[in-house]
Amino acid sequence: MSSLPNVAIVMPVLNEERHIAQAVDRLLQQDYQGPISIVIAVGPSHDRTSDVVDQLVAQHPNVLRVENPSGRTPTGLNAAIAATPAEVIVRVDGHALVPPDYVRRGVETLHGSGADNVGGIMDAEGVTPFQQAVAAAMTSRFGVGGAAFHVGGAAGAALTVYLGCFKRSALDRVGGYDETMIRAQDWEMNYRIRATGGQVWFTPEMRVKYRPRPTPSALAKQYFGYGTWRREVARRYPDTISVRYLAAPIMVLAVVIGIVLVIAGLIAGSSMLSLMGLIPVALYGAGVLVASVITGRGFTKLLLLLVFPIMHFSWGTGFLLGRARS
Repeated sequence: MSSLPNVAIVMPVLNEERHIAQAVDRLLQQDYQGPISIVIAVGPSHDRTSDVVDQLVAQHPNVLRVENPSGRTPTGLNAAIAATPAEVIVRVDGHALVPPDYVRRGVETLHGSGADNVGGIMDAEGVTPFQQAVAAAMTSRFGVGGAAFHVGGAAGAALTVYLGCFKRSALDRVGGYDETMIRAQDWEMNYRIRATGGQVWFTPEMRVKYRPRPTPSALAKQYFGYGTWRREVARRYPDTISVRYLAAPIMVLAVVIGIVLVIAGLIAGSSMLSLMGLIPVALYGAGVLVASVITGRGFTKLLLLLVFPIMHFSWGTGFLLGRARS
């Protein structure tokens, strides 16, 4: 590249008092040699996030604050993007731990691949035993399927990537983030980029540390939301429906029907009916057991017996019950 483009890192934050300072500190350590700024879209938090951001703005001239009254991620992203004329937009979360070469590799990959958006691996890493089990599940094919940004793989074109380093021209072309997509806005954005002739590119060289949810209830809520909003993407774009996304809801239906058949068989005194019902339950249970043994280490193997079903049943139920939204 004859000259390095102006880069803006956009970050929507809500209730991130514990993480925002560390996240910004990592961004300030980027080894990118071109002009770089950080735009933080601050939502109506219930902690000291707003005060911490004000301190960061006062300390660093390249850190800018914009308001995000709705607190919604896509609205905050659009507000942050609108506040900068940068040629390259890097999307980061308020609790993401970004390595010092992240922006440089993103810009280099944009240039080398010719893509409109590039991204890498959601590098799940747990602190507590439960988080470690979730991290193991989130990086396994049995847990989340074969998406490269979860399980890794060779560089190349992809349907979506984690977070993203965008050409500003691509965001302008598709009209920014869809503010009606409370979740799954990244997937939906990447779909529109591809639908308008652009390319999304995965590279394993870009990695961002991700802290999984700390409790079973928080994990269930997260994955129920994922399933609900993936259903909304499927409603808007039926051509995106695939076996991978139908696997969890089909499994939920099969296991629930199986349990009903077992109960009905016991009531009716029909061993055949109960046996038919046991088949899908036993098959899924065996899958969880085998995957837990292969994926986990030590105590994590036992926790995966809980984590895998939470993720699968929450996602699948969210997909099945998700309401169409606009």
